[in-house]
Amino acid sequence: MTVEQNVLQQHSQKHQQTLLNQLREVTGTTDIQLLQQALQVSNGDLAEAVAFLTEKNAKVPQQDEATYYQTAQIGNDRYISVGSQADTNVIDLTGDDKDDLQRAIALSLEESNRAFRETGITDEEQAISRVLEASIAETKASLKRTHPEVWSDSPNPHDRKRQDSCPVGLKNVGNTCWFSAVIQSLFNLLEFQRLVLHYSPPARVQDLPRNQKEHRNLPFMQELRNLFSLMVGSRRKYVDPSKAVEILKDAFKSSESQQQDVSEFTHKLLDWLEDAFQMKAEEDREGEKPKNPMVELFYGRFLAVGVLEGKKFENTETFGQYPLQVNGFKDLHECLEAAMVEGEIESLHSAENSAKSGQEHWFTELPPVLTFELSRFEFNQALGRPEKIHNKLEFPPMLYMDRYMDRNRDITRIKREEIRRLKEHLTVLQQRLERYLSYGSGPKRFPLADVLQYAMEFASSKPVCTSPVEAIDTSAPPGGTTAQVPPAPSAVEQGPSAPADVPGAAPQLQQLQQPQTTTPSSRLPVHKPFTQSRVPPDLPMHPAPRHITEEELRVLEGCLHRWRSEVENDTRDLQGSIARIHRTIELMYSDKMMMQVPYRLHAVLVHEGQASAGHYWAYIYDPHHCCWMKYNDISVTKSSWEELVRDSFGGYRNASAYCLMYINDKKPFLIEEEFDKETGQVLNGLDKLPPDLKEYVREDNELFQRELQEWDAAQARKAQQEKLALAAAGPRPISTEPSPVDNTAPQQDPEYMEQPSPPNDSKHLQEDTERAISRAAAEQDEKSPEMLLSAALKVEYTRLLRLAQEDTPPHSDHRLQHVIVYFIQNRAPKKILERTLLTQFADRNLGFDERCKSIMNVARAKLDLIKPDEVNMEEYEMWHQDYRNFRETTVFLMIGLELFQKKSYVEALMYLIYSYQYNKELLAKGPYRGHDEELIAHYRRDCLLKLNEHAAALFETGEEPEVTGGLSVMNELVVPCIPLLLVDELEEKDVVAVEDMRNRWCSYLGQEMEPNLQEKLTDFLPKLLDCSTEIKSFAEPPKLPSYSTLELCERFGNVMASVTLGRTPADGR
Repeated sequence: MTVEQNVLQQHSQKHQQTLLNQLREVTGTTDIQLLQQALQVSNGDLAEAVAFLTEKNAKVPQQDEATYYQTAQIGNDRYISVGSQADTNVIDLTGDDKDDLQRAIALSLEESNRAFRETGITDEEQAISRVLEASIAETKASLKRTHPEVWSDSPNPHDRKRQDSCPVGLKNVGNTCWFSAVIQSLFNLLEFQRLVLHYSPPARVQDLPRNQKEHRNLPFMQELRNLFSLMVGSRRKYVDPSKAVEILKDAFKSSESQQQDVSEFTHKLLDWLEDAFQMKAEEDREGEKPKNPMVELFYGRFLAVGVLEGKKFENTETFGQYPLQVNGFKDLHECLEAAMVEGEIESLHSAENSAKSGQEHWFTELPPVLTFELSRFEFNQALGRPEKIHNKLEFPPMLYMDRYMDRNRDITRIKREEIRRLKEHLTVLQQRLERYLSYGSGPKRFPLADVLQYAMEFASSKPVCTSPVEAIDTSAPPGGTTAQVPPAPSAVEQGPSAPADVPGAAPQLQQLQQPQTTTPSSRLPVHKPFTQSRVPPDLPMHPAPRHITEEELRVLEGCLHRWRSEVENDTRDLQGSIARIHRTIELMYSDKMMMQVPYRLHAVLVHEGQASAGHYWAYIYDPHHCCWMKYNDISVTKSSWEELVRDSFGGYRNASAYCLMYINDKKPFLIEEEFDKETGQVLNGLDKLPPDLKEYVREDNELFQRELQEWDAAQARKAQQEKLALAAAGPRPISTEPSPVDNTAPQQDPEYMEQPSPPNDSKHLQEDTERAISRAAAEQDEKSPEMLLSAALKVEYTRLLRLAQEDTPPHSDHRLQHVIVYFIQNRAPKKILERTLLTQFADRNLGFDERCKSIMNVARAKLDLIKPDEVNMEEYEMWHQDYRNFRETTVFLMIGLELFQKKSYVEALMYLIYSYQYNKELLAKGPYRGHDEELIAHYRRDCLLKLNEHAAALFETGEEPEVTGGLSVMNELVVPCIPLLLVDELEEKDVVAVEDMRNRWCSYLGQEMEPNLQEKLTDFLPKLLDCSTEIKSFAEPPKLPSYSTLELCERFGNVMASVTLGRTPADGR
């Protein structure tokens, strides 16, 4: 074959593959043979091919031998033909007008072909371009937004500072969570990381690039190196990948947007990396065939063995990411078995010349990094749009690939045949067992053993000779006729066996209103079920046989006992046999010779949402710390296998694994750290980087360090200005440093005990103090001020101790009445209690009689005598600050609950949010430091649910102002609060509430709506589905009014009494 012929053949195959991809994307059909037949029938006309595939009663033509071989022998394509996920911008095929439908399809395909002919850019590349354009546009638009976004950078750089050696996250620059998930998975393959970091562009690149690939791939490769270097050595908690995304965006030109598919992006990324390394390999080769490290790392080979009409063929193909169907399978091995065997394969290893057709795949060479694409999207032909498959699919942390290797072909075929035979036997046993467990011929069926038991109980019941409808009081109908109509028996009198068609079964109320005539001799006591608490003793509780002899009962009981034992034994035998067969199948490949090719799970890429919108994140195994890590954009947290299973297997919520990355467990170089050749020490941080990247990271770290210093300097200036302002306004209420105190400049008391507090509050505290002094004076013989002060302190402390020890309901919280009650319940040190009490009696506003003044002077003198080393003033201030925080939290909670009861949910939300956050901080120090966390969480959760319901109702109106208002409520209030509910996943009710809110908005995806509403919904959903639990920015807390102690206790008591009485258990819905 000449070079020209080879080029033409490759071009023809590539063009055919392009047509197949377009057909698959428009129609959702994944059957390669059916797609090829459609092209053949239509002579390459795509519009006719689509019409052929979308006909309701289209029949698949009988394929000929040439077509089959053409399908089986596509060898130039790098990947297996994949049932690609349908584009979210696919043409709507739900219209009723068939002519309009055909014109739309033809126009779409014509536009696609013209674009390909003019630019040489495929639909796949255009799809990537669309999402990149959307990402950049989202980034630019976010700079203009006035309301705070949940993912915006914190103004405080210390919040963005990396902690020790914690992995670095990636910022979501606008619908790029797919980028973060893939890049993190590849970055944590240390061999791949080294290849990228130590890549050097070919020398000839110093000149202008020769073609479009070089112009695109080499700059992208450099930006990927820069990004990886920052992920290695940056001092930032997360880094911005915008430059790499910009390079991708600049490669193509498009104005549409969609959220990118992980597998398609990974395909394209590996393509570009392979091309970049191929250029370098070709330059470095010395007469040998160049080796491309990307190919050696990610690509393998399999042997396709097939037969058609008795003719065998064998073909070797290369694969990268291996596609697997999810629908109809329960675990990864079932998916692989189905993917490795296509059609009926008996003729492949049968001596007879069969007319059956099929093929098998056998791996001849597995790549070190084995990636499986899980096809979780399917195209709904009836609705004309893609849908996500949420079925559960299990996968193991260690996968043994021996059964799929070509060298084990004969052994595997034997075992597959044995498994097939066992499954056939298993089906028979399960059918037999089902007959025992679901016995009967009607719609309701029961276990046969229970049926026999019920029969035995019926036969053994005490026999009665009367009918359930006999000897019941009869009544004459209205009008004095002599005809007697028996009244309807009550529910208890009828018993379970009362027939439904008893004459006279009229409503009881009607019968009670009718005159009745009854003969005295036949009158029986009437049972009144609503006024009597017992059943008449002569009525049996259960139906029973009317006539049965002892002999009959003995024979029947013997038979029923024997039959029930036989049924139970048969059921146990069947269940045991089924369990043994399951176990035999599970252990079929457990012998050592079939466990020689181990692959360990390295990364799981997860998608949450629906087909047209969602969020991606990744779970990646850290072999050095032996734990799973969750990479969710800027958030990198420690996780567990249990959390991975919950989010990745599917069947639970809307999250499921979309891509699995396994690595060869016998090739440790994939995840081994790099060592210094001289010292033998592990290279960490900047030591892992080549000189150019080391300098690049060092400059970025210096820039971030200057940002930290500028922030600290600005905060110091701000604190100094506030200090000067406070000094100009007057002395601070509390000093954190102990200082000498004289009579002319007394030390200030805590703000809730001092003079500037509200008059009523000061008067309340003053009255308590004077009351203690009066009581002490009445009990004390010696009237000296010192003795009176000591006695008054004892009286007041005894009163407060009694309050602290009372078991009170939430609406009567004594902690609000006095700080000492709060201190006692939280076991404050004795010195703190003594100084606080002395401060109370040293108040200048105590009174104007001489006795109170003298006691005040003694108390102030005692305060002056307390040395700094006797009471730790920092600890003293800390306890009083905690109490101030407690009162502040109480006010937040009180106002939030009052607004909630008034249905002012927008205003109530911030109060409830901050009361929960502050209360949580208090409870972290002790169980009596704050309020009932569950109660606050209930109303915080309920408030968000009501706001979500209100916003969804506004969106459903379809009117522009209401839609904008509803989305504004979601973006500004609900979405920023979702991470607060997810940060503690132990609170299952909060997680369920978040899922309810997300499901409400995801349900709109399947509904007809105006294009502008669809656009707004598509733009909003990724924000709602973002699973990050990190709080990036938030609104300032509301300013609180000042309340006296009496007013605070009264209002808080009223609102707590109403909410605790009316509160129902919260289920998050």
